[in-house]
Amino acid sequence: MGTAERREAPEESMAGRSAARRRLEAPDRDIPVRGRAAESPGQQRQDYRPLWVEEPARRHPLPDPVRTAAVRAVLIMAVTLIQAMVAFLCTMAGSWLAFPMVISSVASTVVATWAVVDVWVTRQVWSQRYGVVSEPSSTARALRRDRRARRREERAALREQERIRRRGGAGQLSHP
Repeated sequence: MGTAERREAPEESMAGRSAARRRLEAPDRDIPVRGRAAESPGQQRQDYRPLWVEEPARRHPLPDPVRTAAVRAVLIMAVTLIQAMVAFLCTMAGSWLAFPMVISSVASTVVATWAVVDVWVTRQVWSQRYGVVSEPSSTARALRRDRRARRREERAALREQERIRRRGGAGQLSHP
């Protein structure tokens, strides 16, 4: 099922789809489904279970900059863990390499922490630039509506005063 069909298909639970699929499919790819005899080679091909079934994503994928930062952070953390393990094993073995490995592990820990903070900052920056849909609360909307109405009334009063002034003061009261 392609992306377009998946979007148009009614939502089903993954467990329901899996159970229905298990009833219709054979337990092994080489064994045809019981109860059906393959009349033709084309029919026989349809009786085999696919290697994998694409499921729709439950969450949106990470944006590219955030994903790049996350992959970088994971790689740096993996290298840091390997260095820490090598430093520990060298220390236990009494090797001369233990001290340089401990120093590099400490430095890598600092870099790994920086990489994780970089993922967090990149995610925040991306959300602020592209991802946040601002919807004001109803109280903020009401306050803004009242403020606009007041400004509209003030502008209407100023326009009225200008119109009266242009007519030469005709129809103006003796006191304001």
